[in-house]
Amino acid sequence: MLTAFARAFQTPDLRKKLLFTLGIILLFRLGQHVPVPGVSFENVNQCMNEAKGNQGLFGLVNMFSGGALLQLTIFALGIMPYITASIILQLLVVVIPRLEALKKEGQAGQAKITQYTRYLTVALAILQATGLVATARSGTLFPQCQVRDQIIPDQSVFATVTMVICMTAGTAFIMWLGELITDRGIGNGMSILMFISIAAGFPGALWSIKKQGKLADGWIEFGAVIISGLAMVALVVLVEQAQRRIPVQYAKRMIGRRSYGGTSTYIPLKVNQAGVIPVIFASSLLYIPALIVQFSGSQAGWAQWIQAHFVKGDHPLYIVTYFVLIVFFAFFYVAISFNPEEVADNMKKYGGFIPGIRAGRPTAEYLSYVLNRITWPGSLYLGLIALVPTVALIAFGAQQNFPFGGTSILIIVGVGLETVKQIESQLQQRNYEGFLR
Repeated sequence: MLTAFARAFQTPDLRKKLLFTLGIILLFRLGQHVPVPGVSFENVNQCMNEAKGNQGLFGLVNMFSGGALLQLTIFALGIMPYITASIILQLLVVVIPRLEALKKEGQAGQAKITQYTRYLTVALAILQATGLVATARSGTLFPQCQVRDQIIPDQSVFATVTMVICMTAGTAFIMWLGELITDRGIGNGMSILMFISIAAGFPGALWSIKKQGKLADGWIEFGAVIISGLAMVALVVLVEQAQRRIPVQYAKRMIGRRSYGGTSTYIPLKVNQAGVIPVIFASSLLYIPALIVQFSGSQAGWAQWIQAHFVKGDHPLYIVTYFVLIVFFAFFYVAISFNPEEVADNMKKYGGFIPGIRAGRPTAEYLSYVLNRITWPGSLYLGLIALVPTVALIAFGAQQNFPFGGTSILIIVGVGLETVKQIESQLQQRNYEGFLR
């Protein structure tokens, strides 16, 4: 990986793209520390210090925003509105025939879907910014803080509207930065910004583990977390790169005097075909009951039951429910993102077939069979990786300070692998060597 980056900086075109990407990243990190007008920065810092890493129900969104959410900066919402909009559009493509037709139109249809995603992102940003400002004004953002009611001193409508507009504009600006990286930089822009947001919290989390450790002034716990993190990264790389290659043979066709086809290829089916989407779905779904209890302020029996079983995240019922939801959403997302019947029809249309399998419906049934078999280990792997922070909570009592595991490690490793692959592919295009030098 380091060799690929060194060679990339020696190539003028790639060096320009890498420097452009680094410049966008610096601008993005700067915006994550600029507070929204009307927020008392001193009171926010005091509440952050009193929280001591316990981010509560907002931990997932705060992680995706690089810690900007709880600091109420102009980039407080981060890229979560865009992620949510993208997932909603992917689900609607399967449900709405008009969107499905646009997807089949190629580049023009995809551009239209991208435009719809932008509009939906802005709408979700307005909704989430309004909710975040209302939460901060009510003191729910930092329930244990003494000055939680003084985070936003100005309670006027004008101040509230100004804050919502600034946060929405920040989300739109982040979306634009991501598209700039995609067009003129290296890698997928949104994935790179997500990578930076998550990785920014690693140094502080690791140092917090060292400070809270009791063995050898915390260095033993620090070393154990580093070793377990490297093992987790190796496991994630192994599974993320694993795939089942189904061979496909294309028959020869004579068109005029020329022969076409007759080539062999394969269909790569990844073990983790769903990526990190099932973990995000399951986490978001389990936040809903706790959010209802927190905003209602009820002390009824049902509220106390939810508080005891779902808020802290270490109850066996929560662990089992979280694991089952991840497995379910893994199968659900694979079912809507990969259509065996469509793949079988396209293969039949162009004269392709799987050796030993008849074209048409038998091919679709075979692909479904193979996909279900490899999705089982992929979904179980996702569930186990996602439960690592919960295990750390039970073992060490520090869920929020454990950086390796769950959504964070999956996103960081996945984005890192894809970015390095793209750099290497561009290096091969510019430094191609034949048989003779």
